[in-house]
Amino acid sequence: MKRTASGIFLVFLAISAFPAKAQQAEEILKAVVKINATIPAEAFTAKTLGMEREGNGVVIDSKGLILTTGYLILEAERIEILGPDGKAIPGNFVGYDHETGFGLLRAEKPLNVEPLKIGDSSKVEEGDPVLVASYGGKDSVQGARVIARKEFAGYWEYILENAIFTAPPYAGFGGAALIGRDGKLLGIGSLFTQMVFPGLGSIPCNVFIPIDLLSPILNDLIGKGRPGKSLRPWLGVNVEEAHGRVFIKKVTPGGPAEKGNLQADDLILTVNGKAVSNLADLYRKVWALGEAGVEVTLGVLRGIEIREVKVRTADRYQFLQLKPKKLL
Repeated sequence: MKRTASGIFLVFLAISAFPAKAQQAEEILKAVVKINATIPAEAFTAKTLGMEREGNGVVIDSKGLILTTGYLILEAERIEILGPDGKAIPGNFVGYDHETGFGLLRAEKPLNVEPLKIGDSSKVEEGDPVLVASYGGKDSVQGARVIARKEFAGYWEYILENAIFTAPPYAGFGGAALIGRDGKLLGIGSLFTQMVFPGLGSIPCNVFIPIDLLSPILNDLIGKGRPGKSLRPWLGVNVEEAHGRVFIKKVTPGGPAEKGNLQADDLILTVNGKAVSNLADLYRKVWALGEAGVEVTLGVLRGIEIREVKVRTADRYQFLQLKPKKLL
């Protein structure tokens, strides 16, 4: 949504208590940069996420460290960053965390922008006014409201605890900044989705990764390129939930599930004999069994036959071409 300079000022005032000066607002928005990434054809995620990816990132320190959503830069062989002056600067992949979805990169040259200050997403509540900002300064910002704080479960073996849902949806959500009334960063844009409200039907919205999830993993991402804690077991499936049942939509080629002979359209009934009720329940039951590499026995319904399938889980990072560059 495009807005004029006066328009952005009115947006700030309309959703109450945001920085009162248009000039201050524009300075804050300069920290939101554009990211273009090229991924090699042989990369594990090239077919699913594409070889050319474009989105946003947020400068969070004076040395050019940029926070974004990880899928934009995952397995990138070339990264280009555009700052407020529109000039392209090379960037380097720094780290990726699958559990949160955060990605880190660094600009090779100074961007000459004031880093966006980190806020406190734990205080964000339903009904709070926020700004969603992508690259482009005052012309690329939209007012929104937080419509929910709750768990989000994704089909790619992903759970985001206490995610921030906002509406109306913003088209340029990937890596966009969620900014609070104090002008600080509250989250990073990740997804477009829909939420069902009783009596209202399905409401389109965006999902933001809460910024409070960054601090516990930041040092590991900078130093190692990935989280330092024990990694969750990965099945290698895309899973969907419909009519109270959990079924496999797709099996990742070469992944643990394919090697264990799981198939698309299998209904997952149990994990090690325990009934599965939804996506999040499936993931948590698998993760509770131990670290990546643990064997899982899944009870599945295939056609009219119930069978047990044993899957030796894996570390999903071993399938990715990650080449992080350590920060000095």
